[in-house]
Amino acid sequence: MPLLTSPFAELDLIRQPEQPNEPLQAFDAADEYLLAHLAEHGLSLTTRVLVLNDSFGGLAASLAPHATVTSSTDSYLAAQALGINLQRNGLAADAVTLVPASETPQGPFDWVLIRIPKTLALLEEQLIRLQGQLAPDAKVVAAAMVKHLPRSAGELLEDYVGPVQASLAVKKARLLFAAPEPKEFQPSPFPTRYRIEQPALELINHANVFCRDGLDIGTRAMLPFLPRDLGKARVADLGCGNGVLAIASALDNPEAQYTLVDESYMAVQSAAENWQATFGERPVTLRAADGLATQAPDSLDVVLCNPPFHQQQVVGDFLAWRMFLQARSALVPGGALYIVGNRHLGYHTKLARLFRDVQQVAATPKFVILKARK
Repeated sequence: MPLLTSPFAELDLIRQPEQPNEPLQAFDAADEYLLAHLAEHGLSLTTRVLVLNDSFGGLAASLAPHATVTSSTDSYLAAQALGINLQRNGLAADAVTLVPASETPQGPFDWVLIRIPKTLALLEEQLIRLQGQLAPDAKVVAAAMVKHLPRSAGELLEDYVGPVQASLAVKKARLLFAAPEPKEFQPSPFPTRYRIEQPALELINHANVFCRDGLDIGTRAMLPFLPRDLGKARVADLGCGNGVLAIASALDNPEAQYTLVDESYMAVQSAAENWQATFGERPVTLRAADGLATQAPDSLDVVLCNPPFHQQQVVGDFLAWRMFLQARSALVPGGALYIVGNRHLGYHTKLARLFRDVQQVAATPKFVILKARK
């Protein structure tokens, strides 16, 4: 794999999660463009830099020996990649301060470097949280590959920071320079809320939650077919989002024990608030994690999953396949994985390679709900 080479460092980076013969590199031309621009201005160890949405830690690791760097991301996998890539390049684990996107980084910051995220609601929330966190004469620079740069990203920067100037494109990457100016404090529109009728719930959704404005159609298809009569079963909601699958299941299974896991910090934050609003102090385990990677083998009876089919801008079934493998490891013999998936993804065939029995529980014109028994 090529190295991320900049005036600050030459780094050997890997993506997370790792996969054999990784076809994709852990940085792109937008990272290189951003670092080259920063090098023109010079940094010192007292310069406070905030990096937002650093995909795999390349920006923060490049700058760590030259400035005081804080990195904020909503992705547990991105945070894990930062730690691994710091160590991989001989840097201390605490060389960068990590702040989950569910929390507000504490300034004042001299530089704010932003990789434009796929979800612009996350960008909006991050810009809102910058209010009051910028040093005098702070510089705010956003970067993206041109094909992933919507016009509305610049409009958000202008609304919350100040006038925006776009760079020329270099290697199909572009920078947006936002000049901070005094603005009236603007409250956040997040979290959003929506209601569902069956079961009757009002759900809280922080900015980066998938389908934060309404129940996604895959989950809607799965809800009527969640398992009942689970007794004291140990149940995990893998990729829990706002927690709706686990909460709906827990309403029908008052003695079951639940674990809710997602790689998005804001998803876990939303799920925690929704669980407490529904059940009060009923025990639950919630964590931001790489799926069930740290779950003890043979420790679950049931796994519920609406698997993703993309990581950031990359579409594919690699993450879903990993989740199926993790579920198989975590389930007891005889335990069951319940999933919903688009018909065209062919999950039945994939699950049949891992589980001894795969049944179609239900189907709609678009989705299938499958039960795979270990």
